[in-house]
Amino acid sequence: MINIENNPSFLNSFLDYTATILNKSPNTIKEYNYDLNNFLKFIMYHYKLIDEKDIKNINIHNMTIDTLKKITLDDIHAYLFYLKNKFQSKPATRARKVASIRVFFNYLTQKANLLEKNPAQNLETPKQDKRIPKYLSLDDSKKLLEIAMSNDDRNKERDYAIITLFLNCGMRLSELVGINISDINFSDEKLNVIGKGNKERTIYLNKACINAIHSYINVRPKDAVKADSRDALFLSERRERISNRTVQYIVKQELRKAGLDTNKYSVHKLRHTAATLMYKYRQC
Repeated sequence: MINIENNPSFLNSFLDYTATILNKSPNTIKEYNYDLNNFLKFIMYHYKLIDEKDIKNINIHNMTIDTLKKITLDDIHAYLFYLKNKFQSKPATRARKVASIRVFFNYLTQKANLLEKNPAQNLETPKQDKRIPKYLSLDDSKKLLEIAMSNDDRNKERDYAIITLFLNCGMRLSELVGINISDINFSDEKLNVIGKGNKERTIYLNKACINAIHSYINVRPKDAVKADSRDALFLSERRERISNRTVQYIVKQELRKAGLDTNKYSVHKLRHTAATLMYKYRQC
């Protein structure tokens, strides 16, 4: 749940707009809320409108449009400098903040007509560091799958299926968690998932994925499953749809058992691994 009780009304109106008109995902809306809360708290601090020195304790509920009208591009740059100087935030993090600020001020000026001038109109995205993406090699991927299959854990089939789908399909964490059994077309060997921006996309499954899913479904709990999770493919110990955090924990544990660096690899890196292996070997 997104905490919006302490938001000023114009911020909540923006969040409503992104959810209903722009059809943004709950995760995106949550990021907007976090990013803009932080930015507006900085503005209150920057303009010395309150005595509180710790930004996270600043209450922005009573912030007015008049304060927004004072914001300039220099103020936004000051915020980005604050993030880098105070928290050593990476360019990618600041780029996300910039994106949130841009769409927010675009709404205020062009949609809500609350501001005449857009201070973020010429706001540039921070230059990104060029880094070589990290991914598992083919041998490491095979090792990870072998370790997942050889576990004695009672959730062995579930965890193996999760690793198999990540390595073979390149799906996002939210896509995997959201899979319903009814989304799987076994005869055509394909799967429909809800991807970024709430857009549906089709993923074609190879034999490894089909076999892993079948093996898990054969042992998947059938009794006492929570009503809203009866169609969910992957279930937690509580017999409800598995959470993002649980999947991340599972992947981390399997990586550790395979002797792979959990600081270097993650769920996101498995997604990149799938794309890389498909490009290099055409066999995943």
